[in-house]
Amino acid sequence: MRSVGYISLGCPKATVDSERLLTGLAEAGVQAAEGIADVTVVNTCGFIDAARDESLDTIAELLNAGSEVVVTGCLGREAELLKARFPTLKHVSGPAQAEAVVRAVLAESPALQPMVPAHGPAGIKLTPPHYSYLKISEGCNHKCTFCIIPQLRGGLRSRPIDDVLREADQLAAQGTREVLVIAQDTTAYGLDIGYAERQVNGRPIASRIEPLARALGERFDWVRLHYVYPYPHVDDLIPLMSDGLLLPYLDMPLQHASPDVLRAMRRPAAVEKVLDRLQRWRQVCPDIAIRSTFIVGFPGETDEDFALLLDFLEEAQLDRVGCFTYSEVEGAAANALPDHVPYGDKLDRQEVLLEVQAAISAEKLSALVGRRCQVLVDEVDGELAIGRSERDAPEVDGQVFIADGASLRPGDLVWVRVDDATEHDLHASLLGQPVKMD
Repeated sequence: MRSVGYISLGCPKATVDSERLLTGLAEAGVQAAEGIADVTVVNTCGFIDAARDESLDTIAELLNAGSEVVVTGCLGREAELLKARFPTLKHVSGPAQAEAVVRAVLAESPALQPMVPAHGPAGIKLTPPHYSYLKISEGCNHKCTFCIIPQLRGGLRSRPIDDVLREADQLAAQGTREVLVIAQDTTAYGLDIGYAERQVNGRPIASRIEPLARALGERFDWVRLHYVYPYPHVDDLIPLMSDGLLLPYLDMPLQHASPDVLRAMRRPAAVEKVLDRLQRWRQVCPDIAIRSTFIVGFPGETDEDFALLLDFLEEAQLDRVGCFTYSEVEGAAANALPDHVPYGDKLDRQEVLLEVQAAISAEKLSALVGRRCQVLVDEVDGELAIGRSERDAPEVDGQVFIADGASLRPGDLVWVRVDDATEHDLHASLLGQPVKMD
């Protein structure tokens, strides 16, 4: 049997697709190999130009190294482009098409025999054992002018709640302590299936985000919500944070704060409602951490629009912020808008925004010095343990460095005292022993 390699590019949602695909390959008797393989599956990203370029460069490098290449993922929707550029590709398919990819790989590298896969009940995981992504829906119904996700992944398709919770139980059995709930629009969950009720452990539960969040909170130590839109029904989730069923954390991509820019993006433009909602949430759950992302340099963005965005950041006092410069994406409606912003101005605005947010972050984190907080340990290096607080999602937020962490191990949940803070990270000392799993 020839060797099979695998490369996963893109966001956490693509990571989940990769996990399912690798599980399918393993169950078919194919194990992924390290290094340059005879056949390589590339799970591509095509959301922005930089991601497209990375995907195309990866395919070219593999072909030049002599590997046969099977392409899947978001860029796989552009099969004609890929086959014209790389005529020797063995297979091209779009996102979330694991069965087609498995068949294509088996055609190039037949398994010797079916095997009992060496993975847990939830399948192969690409994350550390103690945290997992849980994708509750696919696709998106929004028509944001800068985005082509609906073209790449289709409209909203929610998984019934019994199916989601079945996977959640498998993840819990496999040792997951933190589950990160993801989708293109997490809070739209269930809309497309009429919030269908399903029987779970003998009782009916609707396929809605609030009962799902509550059920997940009964299964895991930490439940973290990503890709939340500021819909009114998000208010129903905040008491779950106060009650300890959800982490006091929301990832809410707002994209901008100028009403004119938001309308050009086809995004909700009621900025005052967002500020009011943030205030109410903090009254119910004072420790809530809000993460958001913004785009600067969108076509038509003026100096006045950018100033409104900075004013919003000062007033909103968000905890974590990512900032991207606008880039054209093939097929996006925003490409046809007038008054594109010069590249240098985009970079200047990004730098200014990140400086403003760094000061906000530093002040908010410095207020935690002397307090205790709970930390999930991700790695241990000698005396130093590195983990994350409730305020920190993996890879995108800050970290907590525990100086006296030699006795800890990845996956431990511990209490620490915060000794110092920087713009993004905390330094802490250990308090007591790890919190045991139920």
